[in-house]
Amino acid sequence: MARKSNSDSGDAAANPGRLKQIALTYKMTRRSDPKVGLVIAGVGIVVFGALLGIGFLIGHPVYLGILGFLLAFLAMAIIFGRRAERAAFGQMEGQPGAAAAVLQNIGRGWTTTPAVAMNRSQDVIHRAVGRPGIVLVAEGNPNRLKSLLAAEKKRMARIVVDTPVHDIVVGDGEGQVPLKKVRTTMLKLPRVLSAAQVTAVNDRLRAMGDLMSNMPIPKGPMPKGMRMPRGGKLR
Repeated sequence: MARKSNSDSGDAAANPGRLKQIALTYKMTRRSDPKVGLVIAGVGIVVFGALLGIGFLIGHPVYLGILGFLLAFLAMAIIFGRRAERAAFGQMEGQPGAAAAVLQNIGRGWTTTPAVAMNRSQDVIHRAVGRPGIVLVAEGNPNRLKSLLAAEKKRMARIVVDTPVHDIVVGDGEGQVPLKKVRTTMLKLPRVLSAAQVTAVNDRLRAMGDLMSNMPIPKGPMPKGMRMPRGGKLR
């Protein structure tokens, strides 16, 4: 009995959290998409009304009404999810690190390392490793990113020789990929590596290190009055 009551209380505590998250997502979406509520309600009414009407025509309004309610709820959830995703991309677009946020939610089978390369102008390259190989996702000035991508590919070539390397430049210009299409573009890449090969590539790249792990920052709090010299090493 005690275990059952504990599980019930845990579910009760989790449900308000989910509802609060949905409410916050709706508010965020409504700021950039004021008609989202009307669209969702309209989709639900149309789907439910259509199936209920069919139910009256064939003489089974109860069964079709229940089915219509379930399908209407599903359609509303799908439309809400798509418009919320579109609103989130709209708010992230143009912000530093937006591509890294997309890569972190790309799904299973991918290992993401943000900011593996960066220059003084804050053009940055993120790395994702999956079945298609290595994908370098760059955001910043396209002209400066060419040299930054070339340097990163050259650095990796010594470690992963036979692994395919793809590069994606985030943007709306020619040859670039919009932020909202980065995930779908990566998922459409052909899968050429096995799971064991992906693990091996990740281990090699991890041994090589990246920008964050190679930064010469000491562990623990920095003493007061200590400054970071131009060379990047603490004295």
